[in-house]
Amino acid sequence: MGKMVIYPGSFDPITNGHISILRRTLTIFDSVTVAVAENPMKNTFFSLEERVEMIRESVKNDRKVYIESFHGLLVDYVERKSTNVIIRGMRALSDFEYEFQMSLMNRKLNKNIQTIFMMTDYQWFYTSSTIIKEAARYGGMIRGLVPDIVCRKLKEKFGYQ
Repeated sequence: MGKMVIYPGSFDPITNGHISILRRTLTIFDSVTVAVAENPMKNTFFSLEERVEMIRESVKNDRKVYIESFHGLLVDYVERKSTNVIIRGMRALSDFEYEFQMSLMNRKLNKNIQTIFMMTDYQWFYTSSTIIKEAARYGGMIRGLVPDIVCRKLKEKFGYQ
């Protein structure tokens, strides 16, 4: 199988920025497991099943990409997957502080796990799942910012065509 990396997140919903990080990660690693977090503390817009389905549809048939859900500590999940690398995408300096704290906590919990930060491509710098949902809620044009399946699902959820 080669070297695998874990790309964790809530992906609520997945955006083209996430897809860009995923594709670029595959230029470094042999495979990527997209680990969709089940976090009862987080009030997600889409169910865990919907998020997994949208990611599967978005990466159609890519044999180097695996999609799974997980709950509990990320470091425990990473260890169960027999790897030691986490990839995290970042847009701005504001992302860095949170991601840095998380990576240090993960290192404290398991010193063998490494986190790699990958900067987003410039065209996705301003996008986030939260901003996408806000724009979609009011009928804003989100096509090109998210995979087609996400556009359809957001329109369904907000009740417009």
